[in-house]
Amino acid sequence: MIAIYARQSVDKKDSLSIDGQIELCRKECSEEPKVFADRGYSGKNTDRPAFQKMMKAVKRGEVDKIIVYRLDRISRSITDFGAVWDMLKEHGTEFVSVNEKFDTSTPVGRAMVYIIMVFAQLERETIAERIKDNYYQRAKRGVYPGGPAPFGFSVKRTVLGGKAASVLVPNEHIKTVEEIFERYAYSGVSLGSIAALLVKQGITGIGRKTWDNVSISRILHNPVYVKANADVYYYYREKGLILFNEIDDFTGKKALFIWGRRDRGANKYANLDEQLIALTAHDGIIDSRTFLACQRKLDSNRQLKRTGCGKYTWLSGLVKCDQCGYSLRVIHTRGYLYFYCSGKSNLHLCDAKHTESVREVENEAAAQIQAELDRLADAPEKDEPVDSHNAEKIEVAKIDGQIENLIDRLEESNEITMRYMNQRIAALDSRRSELLNLINTVSNRPRPSVPDVPFAELDFDAKKAIAHMLVSRVEAGPEHVKVIFK
Repeated sequence: MIAIYARQSVDKKDSLSIDGQIELCRKECSEEPKVFADRGYSGKNTDRPAFQKMMKAVKRGEVDKIIVYRLDRISRSITDFGAVWDMLKEHGTEFVSVNEKFDTSTPVGRAMVYIIMVFAQLERETIAERIKDNYYQRAKRGVYPGGPAPFGFSVKRTVLGGKAASVLVPNEHIKTVEEIFERYAYSGVSLGSIAALLVKQGITGIGRKTWDNVSISRILHNPVYVKANADVYYYYREKGLILFNEIDDFTGKKALFIWGRRDRGANKYANLDEQLIALTAHDGIIDSRTFLACQRKLDSNRQLKRTGCGKYTWLSGLVKCDQCGYSLRVIHTRGYLYFYCSGKSNLHLCDAKHTESVREVENEAAAQIQAELDRLADAPEKDEPVDSHNAEKIEVAKIDGQIENLIDRLEESNEITMRYMNQRIAALDSRRSELLNLINTVSNRPRPSVPDVPFAELDFDAKKAIAHMLVSRVEAGPEHVKVIFK
């Protein structure tokens, strides 16, 4: 069919009415057309009922040609028109504009559309470049990207580099933030336990909403709180983020902002790849050791969720048959839970005749895990500042970069140059080893995540998190249960 589309703006009456537009378009028709008209709608976008109805007909392959009085009846945005034109081409629909005198069934008409498309691409690239430049300028100054302030901070207007800017300042809730990080990193509790505790204490959440797992997780993931040092730099580099600042700037004082677009409603921290991260104008609150301990725990929990199992036992994925080494899966029998060897049931590789009670295995494993936690708690901990080797770590990063550059240049070097470059690489590698030995001489690892309550009294999620953090596997059989720690 042939479709006529007409539109009249809501805020500015056109010199030609919708009826007048339709009448002119009819003169281009070789058959009776179907009319789609939007009265009182702006051309700033394509979100119009009659237009959308027409485009659905295009997608169904029902429209052979669309005729409009003027190009801007489709949209005043060249970019929007480009998207519409792509769809018309995909479904073999021709396009005619009466006023501009082009018809895509002719070579000249198609050429006109291609010219429009060139300008549309230029518009998109110009906008993208402008946004990118704006991002980098704001990131360079460390200003707040905008939106509601993170919990524990307020937005303050100030002047940075001679320009007005928004920065974050701690407020009365920052102590709650510190408590959240400390509890999650070192008390062995779950997100839900922390949320329940805050609700019990009568502490209001973000936007005066109640606390839940999601709100706690967002706080723990947010680098706006961390005192960013070299360890934090390495962590986010491994995550695939684009680091705006050089590692020299990660002195353990300033915090970080993550810049980057994401789908509306998507978790900002779920996929960090290719997002930009930059140091802030405000000082961090949480030391890097505590912050990274939380990130490792969160990362571990995310991996557990991907397995899609674990609702019956906090030992999910860890329990192995002591005879064949295959995983033990949970089965229901007469209202009780048992472990059954997958090597026997699925692969017929094991002759084990036993089934182990899930609760009995859990109780024995819990006792061994508690003993390990007691050992970790009693182990002497060296009271070393978090950033004691930050300068050495920064130097290691620089040496890594120098070695990579030299290796890249080796391919284009002659024999003499290669000899000197190899000597330089050897010297750099020797210095790197010295620095790493110095860093590792005094322990700078995070202190063990030992809960402040007995392991048996922890909730399901907390037990699961600690078990997967400490345990390599659990060997279970009729005679014994043995926990193998990492």
